[in-house]
Amino acid sequence: MSEEQEQSDEITLRVNWHFPEGLQSHYGNNVLVQAGQSEFIISFFEMQLPILLGPPEENKAKLKEMGSIQAECVSKVIISPSLVKGLIDALQTELDKFSSQKSNQE
Repeated sequence: MSEEQEQSDEITLRVNWHFPEGLQSHYGNNVLVQAGQSEFIISFFEMQLPILLGPPEENKAKLKEMGSIQAECVSKVIISPSLVKGLIDALQTELDKFSSQKSNQE
């Protein structure tokens, strides 16, 4: 079978994106990306900074005393390496659109 015949046997299906009712959304303001043996693990975290209402010196002392801040994982997605390039491209496309809209508003 020639390469041309193989290509003509391909079928393209449309994707119907479905978001189930009750699907929860979470705000993530930090992300951790890890590469495993055969997958990428993308973990999204929400961090809430403490409310500091004192003078700067007092706030600085409180932050030093805390030593760390809790980051709660709100979602973890595991994807194959073959999807990483498409994810990067999709994110870049949407970032470009967002940046263009922002610059047009200014």
